[in-house]
Amino acid sequence: MENQIANGAVKAVRASALNCIDLSSSDIHQSVSLLKQASLDCGFFYVVNHGVSEKFMDEVFAQSRRLFSLPLSEKMKLLRNKNYRGYTPSLDEHLDHENQVHGDYKEGYYIGVELPEDDPEPENKPFYGPNVWPAPDLLPGWRDSMEEYHRQCLEVAKAVARLVALALDLDIHFFDKPEMIGEAIATLRLLHYDGQISDPSNGIFGAGAHSDFGFITLLATDDVVGLQICKDKDAKPQIWEYVPPIKGAFIVNLGDMLERWSNGIFKSTLHRVVGNGQDRYSMAYFIEPSHDCLVECLPTCKSEKNPPKKCITYKACGQ
Repeated sequence: MENQIANGAVKAVRASALNCIDLSSSDIHQSVSLLKQASLDCGFFYVVNHGVSEKFMDEVFAQSRRLFSLPLSEKMKLLRNKNYRGYTPSLDEHLDHENQVHGDYKEGYYIGVELPEDDPEPENKPFYGPNVWPAPDLLPGWRDSMEEYHRQCLEVAKAVARLVALALDLDIHFFDKPEMIGEAIATLRLLHYDGQISDPSNGIFGAGAHSDFGFITLLATDDVVGLQICKDKDAKPQIWEYVPPIKGAFIVNLGDMLERWSNGIFKSTLHRVVGNGQDRYSMAYFIEPSHDCLVECLPTCKSEKNPPKKCITYKACGQ
């Protein structure tokens, strides 16, 4: 497995063995069992045969590389707007203020559900509104590819959510309601790590340690290792494990919202990116319920022995 560089020395980091769920399988019981096991353990797993072809994923990765290869002056014209759509430069985001000395050594690009400029939703609710698109003559076909990928990822997320529902002893379509993910806040985030060598002992990371604040995340990566997870955030010292990329698979992780929704039964796990000197590209797809969704302890996740936990405030730190 890859090695982690710290203080000029090489420290071995083991690879995590995650469950792999085949979304095309007719054995729903097995799929639900694998998801439940993973969700109780660390909240990370792979999904394969999910309906997004490897050929199309390769095309979207190629389009992502085209965007990030543009001169910085061109990318800055596409800078992230108030609705969190568009370009974010390297070091712009700082996910782990306690341990990072600089921001994340990554650049990104946000793409959400497309709404016209005159739609009333953005006036009242954040994260809705028109996207920021490169000019068609600058990146021909780019918007079409991204919109289609966004649409296909939403279908994968809904399929995973149905397995989550069954794993929590809910109706299979529980999360399909319009106020939940039937009309989801769904955001695609293209990411490029620029070949910086991380040094965790000195606070240098591709992406600092964090947990995702939403419902679930789908992550597609190239073949460069970098993602690490920490299954026990309270361990001293923390133990970090690499998540190896699998060609054509999504790495799925559960967010803080689902941990809260499930009364702490399912896990949202710390993760980070450690750079090894190679450029790395990934595409994260974040899905959250609509603004009209009331998130409260699910009926199947409370009992006399496990009453609903006291409400706490999550501080969303961004991705």
